[in-house]
Amino acid sequence: MKLIKNIKYSFLLVLLFCIFSVFGQSNNPKFVLVLDAGHGGKDPGNSYHGFVEKEIALKTTLKVGSILEKEKDFKIEYTRTDDTFIELVNRPKVANKINAHLFVSIHCNSVSNQTPSGTETFVMGLSRTNMNLEVAKNENSVILLEDNYKQTYKGFDPSKPEILIGRKIIQEENLYGSINLATTIQDNFTNKLNRKTRGVKQQPLWVLDAATMPGVLIELGFLSNKEEGQYLNSDDGQNEMAEQIANAIIHYKKVYFNEPLNEEDVKIVEKKYKPEPKETLDSTIAKSNDAIKSTSVMTDDSGQVFYKVQLFASSKKKDLSKNEFKGLDTISYTFENNLYRYYFGKSYDLSSIKRLHNEAKSHGFLDAFIVQFDNGKVSALK
Repeated sequence: MKLIKNIKYSFLLVLLFCIFSVFGQSNNPKFVLVLDAGHGGKDPGNSYHGFVEKEIALKTTLKVGSILEKEKDFKIEYTRTDDTFIELVNRPKVANKINAHLFVSIHCNSVSNQTPSGTETFVMGLSRTNMNLEVAKNENSVILLEDNYKQTYKGFDPSKPEILIGRKIIQEENLYGSINLATTIQDNFTNKLNRKTRGVKQQPLWVLDAATMPGVLIELGFLSNKEEGQYLNSDDGQNEMAEQIANAIIHYKKVYFNEPLNEEDVKIVEKKYKPEPKETLDSTIAKSNDAIKSTSVMTDDSGQVFYKVQLFASSKKKDLSKNEFKGLDTISYTFENNLYRYYFGKSYDLSSIKRLHNEAKSHGFLDAFIVQFDNGKVSALK
């Protein structure tokens, strides 16, 4: 009984914190971003072939900031701008203290096997299913370098549901935004730079768990892979990666902060989307007792450009017969980069799809945005 009371009390405190945090952010006229260069000082991070993670992460992070500082209505804060050791607990505190809209942490990967390569972007995960233990261990291990770490991080234990109940409220509110940003980053790396993608993944990482706003942790690539390490250690490589991260953040700002939409604000994604076979869609719906009307987003007999409203993306497949869609019908989805993307409605007219966009938001999908389908290419309206 005492445990239940404590959980209820924690729930109310966190709920109030969420409300105050949202109002705090809404009063800031600028988009506030915290850029976190991983590791630093006595913590070098991963080192292979003479490539040092803390150096590459810092240089790339500063390049991202330099690009964004030239953009309108951006305020950039850094957790570090030189080779300084910053305790992990203080990194998200920088973002929380100033009610930042977004937290982005930049790192490099490595493994003992020198073959793996590719970029991957992590969002905070509450589940341990399919967890990448090596990444979680590496990125959380810096905790052991800190004084009094047992006291400082005693509340961070992904194995205890009763500890996570408060965090879950905050993280679920931020998860859709984090996943969409992470997806744009990965798409940019793949489509614009032809970098190998390892997808978007969820992991219980302290630096994301403690942030009270959407956030991602980017692994630029593997320093243990000599060719990839050389690229990331080069000025050209860092400039290219930084530019695509900055572009993704600019896109995120426009989508999530209701900046004016127009037909010129279309970000074309060159990569062909890869839908699941239509039989899968049909069989899913056929098994439902209360089937939701669903259309395929993969084909259009007329060959015309059309629009849909993306509600959210998820690493897990959703049951279309359940209440995931809050009363909305005409639900469809695609599957790419290990993510299911769920859409509402369909229209050939931009004005009509904007009305459906407003309808989706009124049903609680506050992060919904419009996408365009054109001859096998999908693009997001900023």
